Amino acid sequence: MKATFRSIEGTYDILPTSRRAVRRSEAWQHVEGVIRDMMQRFAFQEIRTPVLEPLSLIARGVGEASDIVTKEMFAFIRGRTHYVLRPEMTAPVMRAYLQHHLEQHPGEQRLFYMGPCFRAERPQKGRYRQFHQFGVEILGAIDPRADAEVISCALEIYGALGLTGTTLRINTLGDADSRVRYIEALCAYFAPYEAKLTSASQQRLQKNPLRILDTKVQAERALVREAPRLIDYVDSESRAHYEAVKALLDEVNISYTEDPHLVRGLDYYTRTAFEIEGAGLGAQNALAGGGRYDLLSQSIGSSRSVPAVGFAAGMERLLLALEAGGQPWPAAGVVDTYLLGLGEAAAPVLFVLAHQLRRKGLSVIQGPRWRSMKAQLRTAHRLKARCCVIVGDNEVATGQATAKDMAQGTQQLVSFDALPDYLLSYLR
Repeated sequence: MKATFRSIEGTYDILPTSRRAVRRSEAWQHVEGVIRDMMQRFAFQEIRTPVLEPLSLIARGVGEASDIVTKEMFAFIRGRTHYVLRPEMTAPVMRAYLQHHLEQHPGEQRLFYMGPCFRAERPQKGRYRQFHQFGVEILGAIDPRADAEVISCALEIYGALGLTGTTLRINTLGDADSRVRYIEALCAYFAPYEAKLTSASQQRLQKNPLRILDTKVQAERALVREAPRLIDYVDSESRAHYEAVKALLDEVNISYTEDPHLVRGLDYYTRTAFEIEGAGLGAQNALAGGGRYDLLSQSIGSSRSVPAVGFAAGMERLLLALEAGGQPWPAAGVVDTYLLGLGEAAAPVLFVLAHQLRRKGLSVIQGPRWRSMKAQLRTAHRLKARCCVIVGDNEVATGQATAKDMAQGTQQLVSFDALPDYLLSYLR
């Protein structure tokens, strides 16, 4: 028996007319179109970075002790170079910003992206080994308005897609010194409970105590609720920045919940941190997350700090949330013209006609001429073709084709020369 190949676990194919939104190409095209439209409104420009990046870029940018680096990277060595399939997009965008000296361009750099990322984690609902992110980064922006703007952009995208039930949680991480003070307080708080923590949390207590705050274990969640609050260790300048961000959100009636234990699991975050959650996703309910990351540029080798803020969002999570909310998806694209050929003589005539019509902007399908007229008409109906052009030996002999209106059932004889203009005026 011959081997049958299947997609790798944690990956999937995106197909036309699939029943599942996350695997349906029409749904992806619709969502991507809305995202691109919103990016244009916010004056973001697209950046595309390679799927392959240096392993050290991700390790230094994301953090050596992060789950991404310690557990989830697809990494390999080729010659003397260590590569990684990018697990996230922010560090690559900052790398591109520094490499190409984008700071020399006028004003702050307003960038957006859409593309695949890769993490070697256990596949489950909303989590895949190849997944897709979209997001924005504003680089060179100190003003708290940039923080509020990226939050607004994410929420506007969800609103434009008709997604309801989203929740915005925000917090401030303070500056680098604030983080050090808070980590010391966390370690002192959790130390007496270390024996009661899971092995994963015990490791995090030694390497990255902030990650304990993300625990999903109920007994540990109870401990987290009584843990020190980050805001109590934040410097005065970061507090003022945080208050300004909240005031801006209030001005445009964006509701939020302050979460004193919200931290982003990546080392490069400072000051503003936020997450947007959606309904109908179960335990994995995060739609987007982001914040300010003024430390990232120096952690990947820059001699200076680049103030920056952004968000990253999962496409799969978004599609699942829209599906759970009963989102109606656009129907498959309607075919303008189905060219029905019967016999050898019809083939060159219809090939030329298809070429002419496509150049005029119409969508055209040529039917297989060895199938019967009845079978081809059934196919044209299934494809929802608006018009069917029928050419057989008689039509070739007379120089006229039959143009059939598929909705009305009426038909008209039209000369070959007049067909392109006739169909263009008829279908437009």
